[in-house]
Amino acid sequence: MSRRFDGKVAWVSGASSGIGRGAAERLAAEGAKVVLLGRDKERLAEAAAAAGNGAVTAAFDVASQPEVDANVPGLLEEHGAPDVVVHAAGITVVGALDALTPEEWHRQMDVNLTSIYLLNRLTWPAMTARGGAIVTLASTASFAGFPQDAAYVASKGAVLAMTKAMALDGAPHGIRVNAVCPGFILTPNLQGYFDAQDDPDAAAAGAAAAAPIGRMGSPADVAAAIAYLASDDASFVTGTSVLVDGGLLAKVPTA
Repeated sequence: MSRRFDGKVAWVSGASSGIGRGAAERLAAEGAKVVLLGRDKERLAEAAAAAGNGAVTAAFDVASQPEVDANVPGLLEEHGAPDVVVHAAGITVVGALDALTPEEWHRQMDVNLTSIYLLNRLTWPAMTARGGAIVTLASTASFAGFPQDAAYVASKGAVLAMTKAMALDGAPHGIRVNAVCPGFILTPNLQGYFDAQDDPDAAAAGAAAAAPIGRMGSPADVAAAIAYLASDDASFVTGTSVLVDGGLLAKVPTA
């Protein structure tokens, strides 16, 4: 495997499982020293051990302003400005819009969207002196709606729009900002969505069959796209999104 991130520091939120963990492992394998962020200290430690290459952890809630403000300055002092930031923290709150409590709505937005703002307001100033790359986690749900998933769809549409605005602000400073848009990726988060359906097995089978490629994706599939966008191979790529969906959105549904 290439070593595109030798000598670089990468921060990954939501790194204890799923796509975040996959991204941390891929970036470390390509030479980055990875700082894994998440709430679960034990799972973060397991993920850091799997990533290797001197990966370190910081256990706090990236959706909480007090916790972000209490932890990020010390991480910047200890590890320096990140060269790469991957915003992979995310949850799915299942339900039609009228069925959601205010607490469910706000938690969905806090984790998927506001966490990016909270981390960025502290890491961005540190990155402007030398540039860097930021990758956000949008979704196929940034482009198309899913039933019983209103808050998640809203959050991911906002992530994609915000990514474009961040890219414009970052360009004068050499900061590139792009999004990956996964389709059905088999992660604990997606499994939770399946489990909330009337027939979880049928929901999983439908997801596997939905993409023309004929399977669900893996965190490693998405991590490869993240690594590309974060690397110098994508030095002229900013303000855009990469679908990692097995062709899902390219397909016109047929009976």
